[in-house]
Amino acid sequence: MKALYFAWVRERVGLGEEEIAPPREVKSVADLVIWLKSRGDNYAAAFANEKTVRVALDRSHAKPGALIAGANEIAFFPPMTGG
Repeated sequence: MKALYFAWVRERVGLGEEEIAPPREVKSVADLVIWLKSRGDNYAAAFANEKTVRVALDRSHAKPGALIAGANEIAFFPPMTGG
């Protein structure tokens, strides 16, 4: 699965994108965030306040309980406003 990081999430992680292979027990977006946070201080900093990070699975917004099985891409980004 490709993980994409945008804005300050990218700055904290230190990468714009990467290929990830989470373990089998990681089934939801929330599980994935917990797993990512365990990968290092940079990930822990990026996801310190999980409620401020938005997620898209294959370019569709997703909630923390969304299942990640079969997804090709997951994107993490801060809330955005438009106008």
